[in-house]
Amino acid sequence: MTFDLSTQVQLVARPHGWPTPDDFRVERELLDELAPGQVRVVNEFISVDPYMRGRMNDAKSYVPPFQLERAMTGGAVGRVVASRSEIPVDSLVLHQQGWRDVAQGDAGGFQVVPRLPGAPSSVHLGILGMTGLTAYVGLTTIARMAPGDTVFVSGAAGAVGSAVGQFARLLGASRVVGSAGSAQKVAALTSRYGFDAALNYKDAPVREQLPQLVPDGIDVYFDNVGGDHLQAALDSMNRHGRVALCGAISGYNATDRAPGPDNLTNLITRSLTLEGFTLGDHFDKAPEFADVVTPWFREGKLAYDETVVDGIENAVQAFLDMMRGANTGKMVVRVS
Repeated sequence: MTFDLSTQVQLVARPHGWPTPDDFRVERELLDELAPGQVRVVNEFISVDPYMRGRMNDAKSYVPPFQLERAMTGGAVGRVVASRSEIPVDSLVLHQQGWRDVAQGDAGGFQVVPRLPGAPSSVHLGILGMTGLTAYVGLTTIARMAPGDTVFVSGAAGAVGSAVGQFARLLGASRVVGSAGSAQKVAALTSRYGFDAALNYKDAPVREQLPQLVPDGIDVYFDNVGGDHLQAALDSMNRHGRVALCGAISGYNATDRAPGPDNLTNLITRSLTLEGFTLGDHFDKAPEFADVVTPWFREGKLAYDETVVDGIENAVQAFLDMMRGANTGKMVVRVS
């Protein structure tokens, strides 16, 4: 087979508030013949991630917005089916041409990665990929976690959050606490991911629940949610505590501005540090991440879960479900 047709998901309207299926469409495109130095890849899995919601807005950010009526992009992993480059056919490659079933481009945009025994190729999008690297950078470089620290993680049952909790435990945290949105996810945090305690933010205000789980305060807060979680964490931060601001999914689809935390004076009185980050500034940490985390994975010290949706034509629904918290662990779309 030549795989010269590519089924792609395009953004056709910029959402106001929550995206809807009408903001997207699925198109088929005939690919050009391979040029020298190019590869053609049949994707196995594509990644859908919260940051993609921001790219749907026509606004200045750390990454350009998606173009209307053009195939969207994002993390993907797949198999090379044709090559006019140094990358051999049948190589497994990681790249940023997601939201399509067949990708093509210059070989420099495709990174060869190993197939790991007993693991799906999607781990290169999750625990061993950008997701894991985000968790590692936020915890070690931004929050400067040290052995003995108490760590609180919001969105802890998601792909990044569940990695943060496990990395913190393996790096010597004295206590790891997480927040999630269902009893099932809360149970998974303590039974599967090794958190010491967890709360369901739907049971009662986080501000009321959190102090009971961190009686000695918080040294590191890894924030994936923002809003009420950030406010609650600031109440419980210890002196010289550090906050890594990774995401604020609670406000991604809001149409009105939410009021800020009412306790920002704690930053002064407790000498706190809040630092936002995006992974693009920290790719230099990738070798260190691989050296530390890959052995943990091979030794069976890391648990990971995936919520798998089949079919490129269902990628939009997978994204919408992920934004509403329907996933445990990494949300991926199995293309073929």
